[in-house]
Amino acid sequence: MSLCVLVGGKTIVMAVAAFTLSWTHSIERTEWLENWQVTGAGLELVEARVKGSGAGMEPPDGARLKEGWWVYRPTIGAQSRLVLAASGATQAGWKLCGGAECMTLGETAAEPIVISACNG
Repeated sequence: MSLCVLVGGKTIVMAVAAFTLSWTHSIERTEWLENWQVTGAGLELVEARVKGSGAGMEPPDGARLKEGWWVYRPTIGAQSRLVLAASGATQAGWKLCGGAECMTLGETAAEPIVISACNG
């Protein structure tokens, strides 16, 4: 499986079957982390973690506190793509890691970033 990341009109291909997307909430300054799998159905969210809680960030029912993180399995189906805002106003970007490769996306104002499973 491969992951396609469209950034600034260029497509970056990562040969991975799973990836982690992480970021810091722009107001609460709380860390978020999501583990995704690239499948034939699209992108499947396997697990989410949030380091604390705050306005609009309460852990969902069934979340468990593990080593300072609220850990849970979201109940959404496979996604055809993820669209990440790149406002440049959050003082940090998104961190995308697949295998040993990591990249920071959306640190400055730009077009949204689109993540999807590569076709073919």
